[in-house]
Amino acid sequence: MPALLKKISTITEKGQVTIPKPVREALGLGYGGRVAFYVDENRHVSIEKVLDEADDDPVIDSFLAFLADDMQQHPDRIREFPQALVERMVELTKGMHVDPDEPILGDVNI
Repeated sequence: MPALLKKISTITEKGQVTIPKPVREALGLGYGGRVAFYVDENRHVSIEKVLDEADDDPVIDSFLAFLADDMQQHPDRIREFPQALVERMVELTKGMHVDPDEPILGDVNI
């Protein structure tokens, strides 16, 4: 996957790194912002903004990482939804307004 942005930073004597301004802006980070670093089995590092650690779930995070890795390793296995399923989803949600960014209120049973 080609990079959208590449910036170089130097590690200080204390092992600290300044996150370059364009990267902070791309992630929406300001003073006091928190980031998470991920290192994969190929020693590739990614960084993302931490929204709220209370929302972290190590089981879900591990499962999503597994799915992401599997999709990357086996892109030939990715298939479109069957048309019948798409039609059923459209029918079940007809007339509904859904905002995926809206917080879920109340208990959720999974």
